[in-house]
Amino acid sequence: MPVVNRIADYAADMTAWRRHLHTIPELGFDCPKTAAYIAERLREFGVDEVHEGIAQTGIVAIVQGSAPGPTIGLRADFDALPITEATGLEYASTHDGKMHACGHDGHTTMLLGAARYLAETRNFAGRVALIFQPAEEEGGGAGVMVQDGLMDRFDIGQVYALHNAPGFDEGAFYTTPGPLMAAVDSFHVHVQGVGGHGAMPHDTRDPVMAACGIATAFQTIVSRNNYALDDLVISVTQIHAGTVNNVIPDTAYLNGTIRTFDPKVQAMVKERMAAIVAGQAASYGVTAELEYETGYPATVNDPDKTAFAAEVARDVAGAGRVVAEAGREMGAEDFAYMLQERPGAYLFLGQGDGAGLHHPKYDFNDEIAPVGASFFARVVERAQPLAGTEA
Repeated sequence: MPVVNRIADYAADMTAWRRHLHTIPELGFDCPKTAAYIAERLREFGVDEVHEGIAQTGIVAIVQGSAPGPTIGLRADFDALPITEATGLEYASTHDGKMHACGHDGHTTMLLGAARYLAETRNFAGRVALIFQPAEEEGGGAGVMVQDGLMDRFDIGQVYALHNAPGFDEGAFYTTPGPLMAAVDSFHVHVQGVGGHGAMPHDTRDPVMAACGIATAFQTIVSRNNYALDDLVISVTQIHAGTVNNVIPDTAYLNGTIRTFDPKVQAMVKERMAAIVAGQAASYGVTAELEYETGYPATVNDPDKTAFAAEVARDVAGAGRVVAEAGREMGAEDFAYMLQERPGAYLFLGQGDGAGLHHPKYDFNDEIAPVGASFFARVVERAQPLAGTEA
């Protein structure tokens, strides 16, 4: 089955929804305009229940099927990024310094399209819980929704999500069973030295040299402390120190990201970082403090649900346009929290050529919205079929 005909019929409406959402990007949990627009559309579609205010601005809408049965969850994120848009589009952001640069406006549109179709047809048993989530980019909105009782409150038994993928064939799907995306942690190192004249370094305790030593030594964790076949990334992304060319400053600061899959590797990194910071500080005669922040866990797809989702994707996109063993990557995603609670799968949907995610010229490809909406709708119909309609 290709794109569902009924969903294709309102592709123009979906484009209009998406482009409106693109004009009003909001950050984190503070997404009142976005949430209000989503709730308004859901009520227009005639869903049975609209539950607002979950994780501040999150929404769960319930659609009842035509027979009793379990509840399946479908999730879309809707927060934006603190980026100034540079697309020049007529529907560009109207909120200065904020932009839908990751396609969450498109994710929301795909789930709205599925919501409209499912509310019209109800060609499934049980219920579907349509989860519209804030704060994916920062804040772990999925985790907060779970903490607010999402899974138990709505009796969700399995859960699925999609993310657009620039640079991959338009309308094609890819995923993998088991670990798909990495856990993400961050570190901050504050170095306190003794500043002075740049021409008299012997009178100082140079925090810049200590910061450079710490940054270099951190890379030995990957090359000398970690088993080579265990995926690990440590990236120092910021070093800040000093103001002018002839003054050695008092302080320096380092920041960066850590990506892992194995909790044992994660624990090793934290331990080694603490030892390196202490040892380097002592060797340079400074003091240094490490702040290690644990972030989103690894995104781990349930193997059986992933195989099922891939089969549904083949129904929509065609057998040759689904890669079900694509391998894992070092990006991160807070849908991981939902997958820790319930079995399910996370898939990527190609959107063709164009600027990459988190780029100021990125724009979601509206042509793939009916594809994603059809996938969501077919997941429900295939997972919870009415008697006599099994595929």
